[in-house]
Amino acid sequence: MSESKLQDIQVSVDTTYIPSSSEPEAARYVFAYSITIENKGSIEAKLISRHWLITDANGKKQEVHGEGVIGEQPLIKPGESFEYTSGAVIETSVGAMQGSYDMLDANGEQFSALIPAFSLSIPRTLH
Repeated sequence: MSESKLQDIQVSVDTTYIPSSSEPEAARYVFAYSITIENKGSIEAKLISRHWLITDANGKKQEVHGEGVIGEQPLIKPGESFEYTSGAVIETSVGAMQGSYDMLDANGEQFSALIPAFSLSIPRTLH
């Protein structure tokens, strides 16, 4: 069996603008993002750490590195998924995030699960 079939992590994202926590006049825009990490491979995998690149419309970049997600290092079995919600603060009404999760499979092999780029935007900013 090829390694790509063993290790197949799919990441999907849903974002929400949080107006009650945002202060546009102070260049503070708060977004929540809900992540679903699905193990479509044939081997269980543990999420060890995360790496995010957050970019606002002015080109300002923030990099985030850390262990696990929301204080957890979930073990995701084949056919199962893990969901969590977190947040990001940027200085513009539009931005983007992308990144990766460092994973460890049941055979002790480390691999990266890519998080595709997604938009952060207040409603009716992008069509």
